Amino acid sequence: MSCVALCQCVRFHWCSTAMEKKLIGCPVCIEHKKYSRNALLFNLGFVCDAQTKTCALEPIVKKLSGYLTTLELESSFISNEESKQKLVPIMSTLLEELNAKGSCTLPIDESNTIHLKLIEQRKDPLIVQEYDVPVFTQCKDQFIKSQWDLTTQQILPYIDGFRHIQKISAEADVELNLVRIAVQNLLYYEVVTLVSIFQYSNVYCTTPKVQNLMDDKSMQEECLLYVTKSGQKRASLRDVFQLYCGLSPGTTVRDLCSRYAQQLQRVDERRLIQFGLVKRLIRRLQKYPVKAIRDERRRPPRLYTGCHSYDEICCKTGMSYRELDEQLENDPNIIVCWK
Repeated sequence: MSCVALCQCVRFHWCSTAMEKKLIGCPVCIEHKKYSRNALLFNLGFVCDAQTKTCALEPIVKKLSGYLTTLELESSFISNEESKQKLVPIMSTLLEELNAKGSCTLPIDESNTIHLKLIEQRKDPLIVQEYDVPVFTQCKDQFIKSQWDLTTQQILPYIDGFRHIQKISAEADVELNLVRIAVQNLLYYEVVTLVSIFQYSNVYCTTPKVQNLMDDKSMQEECLLYVTKSGQKRASLRDVFQLYCGLSPGTTVRDLCSRYAQQLQRVDERRLIQFGLVKRLIRRLQKYPVKAIRDERRRPPRLYTGCHSYDEICCKTGMSYRELDEQLENDPNIIVCWK
């Protein structure tokens, strides 16, 4: 990336590709009778490779143009030939620091300092549902509460990797939509990730990524530290890997605990499942009820279409898993699909 100052009379930022380069600019026109032709025209631009994604650079160009406009209005920085000579070293320093560090703080004079920072462009996060469970992706103790808004600060103590959004809302006494928005913001900045509600009746299966646990030494250390029960001798990798491989369709977590009681003496099964979901070593097999035969005299249940999981139905209706199971088992027209 390089910087260049041009002269044009346009009032909006532009982006153009030519000669295998991409140019981003923000032309400015300052109208005043002290200037020749009653206006000063200038344009600050960045020159990048043609393949460069410029979304993160456009706010920088606009902000830098704003700084130059302010300097001109306050001290005729651009129109004055003496101060104008400082532009080249200023632009060179900006270019070097933005390319090297992604940020720059450059004093111009006693009253003005340029502060610029490239903001990483992230994908829009998934929509947070009331049955999602937020889990911290980093150590919670390193989380700085004061950096976040008041709603986020209020719900932070309730984010433990096991409470779902609806439960966090109730226990923190915060409106549900506000909790969803706060968690979605944390999700955007990759402070948390989302997993499903933990139940001993849940069924999980391994993914091809489970092999990473055997190949990646750093993941092994992280996993054993995470899943070992508090106060117990460190769990063995063999036991942890055996437990993950014991998860299969038709096997609930309760079944796993019965079959591998010895291996679980030092392993916290809840944190074992949580770590596996976060690292994509395992995935949850969810139950989706479908109304197979439509009764023309009755409107089909809105939630029994095959698109709504047990987690969602229980959160929306207030039923427990057992109550929902009993209700569906008594209806011969409903089929439960696993996926």
